[in-house]
Amino acid sequence: MPVIVKTTLLLILSNVFMTFAWYAHLKNLSAKPWYIAALVSWGIAFFEYLVQVPANRIGYTELNLSQLKILQEVITLAVFVPFALFYMNQPLKWDYLWAAICIIGAVYFIFRN
Repeated sequence: MPVIVKTTLLLILSNVFMTFAWYAHLKNLSAKPWYIAALVSWGIAFFEYLVQVPANRIGYTELNLSQLKILQEVITLAVFVPFALFYMNQPLKWDYLWAAICIIGAVYFIFRN
């Protein structure tokens, strides 16, 4: 499997964990004290790091640091939007499209020769 594919798949999984660690407590633990939410989030984030660190190490064999970072940002938006819409029941906004267009511009500048 090519490095970019392996890195991307691992970063997608990592981002799913990260998104739940950062935001799911707003829906699921809103009645609990903040420190309970923090402990649960840290537990989820542990699994995020178990995937994210190898993803970046694998990716860094062929991608530079800036390329790894912008790849992460693309994946973050690609994971966050469905999470916001379907899990958190947030409305679809044009802002998601505009943000994606800006990130596409960033991808162009980071990956151009």
